[in-house]
Amino acid sequence: MKFAQRVERIQPSATVAVGNKASMLRQKGIDIIDLSVGEPDFKTPENIVKVAKKSLDAGDHGYTSSKGILELRDAISRYFSSKCGLEYGSDEIIVTPGAKQALFEAIMTIIGEGDEAIVLTPAWVSYEPIISMAGGKITRVDLEPYGFQLAPAMSKLKETISSRTKLIVINSPSNPTGAVYSREALEGVRDLVVDNDVMVISDEIYKEITYISEYTSMGSIEGMGDRTVTVNGFSKAYAMTGWRLGYMGAPANLIEQAAKIHSHTVTCATNMVQHAGIEALLNTGKSVEKMVSSFKERRNLILQLLSENGVDILTPEGAFYVMIPAGDNGIEWCEKAIEEAHVAMVPGEAFGAPKYARISYANSVENIEEGIERLCSKGLI
Repeated sequence: MKFAQRVERIQPSATVAVGNKASMLRQKGIDIIDLSVGEPDFKTPENIVKVAKKSLDAGDHGYTSSKGILELRDAISRYFSSKCGLEYGSDEIIVTPGAKQALFEAIMTIIGEGDEAIVLTPAWVSYEPIISMAGGKITRVDLEPYGFQLAPAMSKLKETISSRTKLIVINSPSNPTGAVYSREALEGVRDLVVDNDVMVISDEIYKEITYISEYTSMGSIEGMGDRTVTVNGFSKAYAMTGWRLGYMGAPANLIEQAAKIHSHTVTCATNMVQHAGIEALLNTGKSVEKMVSSFKERRNLILQLLSENGVDILTPEGAFYVMIPAGDNGIEWCEKAIEEAHVAMVPGEAFGAPKYARISYANSVENIEEGIERLCSKGLI
């Protein structure tokens, strides 16, 4: 049977594939330390769980408004305003089953057949497949020569943008590098997109997990309010990965079009999860602070352990990942790591960064220490 080209030209998620292999080896009785997983190792805060249970008991079992319950969209609107400097009204927000769905809807709305989208690499594994499914052409700007930062790469980005460019995807803090892009860099992007009539999707799923005082949302830059789709969600900051709850804020005319895709694919996000999302936004500040503090301690630990073994890398400013050198072939290096050291990581090739591997430090101190020890004992670092 011949399948649609849009699906045949993409590959399965590399991060999911690594997790699947780790699970398979565990089933064989092998003790695997999984440093590949991109999710917090904390439980969802109990107050969020209680609100979800209460919502179920109250009978919140049916469909909601397709764009999301008004109370949640109001809470998101206030969050955008108070925490991000963004002014999206409730009607300029769509609540989705996970931030990935918000990205999918935004890209499908913006990109048509043959349109060009610029992706800053290393990049999260799903941007390019979604752009490809939309019929878009992908152009990469490699940030590795610039220390994974955007500001030094502005001349390269300026050279890359063309009359065919319809979209630039920004992810700060970055998965997989942990880089946080400066206001200066984002203002440089603003100048380019205004001059070339381009839209920006700003993926801010790791916004709350930052270790520096300054964070700038792309849409808060002067002149970017009507050129930015801001995507965020609850998975990372509130340890709600399995709850599948995300959202986007965008200009009203774009939201109107994206809402068509939303209504014909997922209808609405899960009812009781939306009620839990309100609680997450309003009453979990202390829980988020504790989690971020723990991530920062683990980041510092893994940097110390690597340095003690002769591996000095750039200090990530956000998220919970580090990129480490992985020889001439990241895929082969990670295969050797999981088969010989029994440590699972994601090869950099998945993110457009050959010769690197991504380590997630969303894991216990004990597992991080043991994982690095195993890699050292096998001569991998």
